[in-house]
Amino acid sequence: MTADLKDYSVRTDLALEARELVQPDVHIPIPGVQESVEHKAGIKVTSIHVQNEEGSRAIGRVPGRYVTMEVPGLRRKDSDLQDRVATKFAQLFAGFLKDIGIKPTDKALIVGLGNWNVTPDALGPMVVENVLVTRHFFELMPEQVSPGYREVSAVAPGVLGITGIESSEIVQSIVDKTKPDLIIAIDALASKALERVNTTIQVADIGIHPGSGIGNKRKGLTKEILGVPCVAIGVPTVCYASTIVNNAIEMMKDHFKDQTEQTRHILGMLDDIGEQDRLSLVKEVLEPLGHDLIVTPKEVDEFMEDMANIIASGLNAALHEAVDADNVAAYTH
Repeated sequence: MTADLKDYSVRTDLALEARELVQPDVHIPIPGVQESVEHKAGIKVTSIHVQNEEGSRAIGRVPGRYVTMEVPGLRRKDSDLQDRVATKFAQLFAGFLKDIGIKPTDKALIVGLGNWNVTPDALGPMVVENVLVTRHFFELMPEQVSPGYREVSAVAPGVLGITGIESSEIVQSIVDKTKPDLIIAIDALASKALERVNTTIQVADIGIHPGSGIGNKRKGLTKEILGVPCVAIGVPTVCYASTIVNNAIEMMKDHFKDQTEQTRHILGMLDDIGEQDRLSLVKEVLEPLGHDLIVTPKEVDEFMEDMANIIASGLNAALHEAVDADNVAAYTH
């Protein structure tokens, strides 16, 4: 019997990883995909612009802009690094909004997606707790609002299993009532690389589909659906067990190659097949047993709090000109 492997693929929500799967060498361009990389002081920023349908078909991502920050040092709990990341994120996000035509006076609605009862999925609600919301001041006492602040509201709509209502339906109702000019949706993602879990932030102008990180797609929060520009902020907080096994096999291959040229005798056919086929084989073994688990680091509680503070601090500085971009951490609570 021949297994049908067409349904198996690497599960990732990061455009950066989708690009790596197609062409690992960043120096080789992909038609329809524009890319730039900046690496400074432990912070790597990759900007990917999927320009057309050709680029979309090549890497499997919707046409749009994707900016990814990678900071492996965040695992060390370095508070100075966290402050630098928050400042850099604020600068990147402010530039991102300018690039897509958002003005400093435009009203923003921040949507914290996810389940606050499940730690790896609680990023959105945790960010909402720490962002600077101002809409009520503009509504109740506009004459007392200082210059440099914009109208910002925030909501954590919960998940379908708790509310019985699609997140997009809740957000659509709020949009119809409050008329924001911009929606910022924050959600947890999945990565194909364990080292990127809780150390990476992706910003995209194409909106988001709640639950996509665990293969449970719901109705999306996009401009096409809501009628308002939607910017998505995501942090990979989970990784599939099959992906970890696949990565472990790849690291074993690299280790054996450093020791001997006879890797074929050690790994057999695993030494010859490509990453996609190898992952398909791993999934074929794990999924029937129910062992393709969704995995997160044991320190996830601390990581989530740190990432939520970084994103909230950056958003406060990016959205409000009055907030000091060099001291963004002082504006979370």
